[in-house]
Amino acid sequence: MQTACIHCGTQHLLKDGQFGGHTKVQFKCSKCGNTTIVEIKRRVDSTVVMSPLPSFARADASSSNLQLPPPDPGIRLPVNAHVVLTILTGPSKGEVHTLSKPRVVLGRKGADIPVNDPEISRHHCLLEVRDTYVNLKDMDSTNGTFYDEERVRAAMLQDGTEFRIGVSLIRVNFQPK
Repeated sequence: MQTACIHCGTQHLLKDGQFGGHTKVQFKCSKCGNTTIVEIKRRVDSTVVMSPLPSFARADASSSNLQLPPPDPGIRLPVNAHVVLTILTGPSKGEVHTLSKPRVVLGRKGADIPVNDPEISRHHCLLEVRDTYVNLKDMDSTNGTFYDEERVRAAMLQDGTEFRIGVSLIRVNFQPK
């Protein structure tokens, strides 16, 4: 599909396979860097599969209560290091968060670590610290969690590893106490 940036008019070619059955697609202009949302016209009788479900279709969309499974007994903060998250890009660029507990949720609202990024879900991903590494788990977010520029449901993060939620690139570091 051929479309143009609403801010500067630059033409963009969007691949139909990238739409994933959604009625709207958001893209970042390669020239001006602004975001444009394009509505996709579909035939009335076409079947649309929505995966992952948008927040309005989820059973807990009206609730801000987060239901997490019980924590694994193996999660714990390292004894000789601080686990530090540094936001490298996005609206919260420059923020630094030192984890005070071994299990935290990152998200837009009601999360342990709030990230000011309109492209992330309210409860976007879960981090569980296990001494020398961190397990990253996507929480069925709408726009996904990315590791090595690939959308992932889970990943193992070590010292210096980076991951992306929305437009926010986040680095994990283990800093000696």
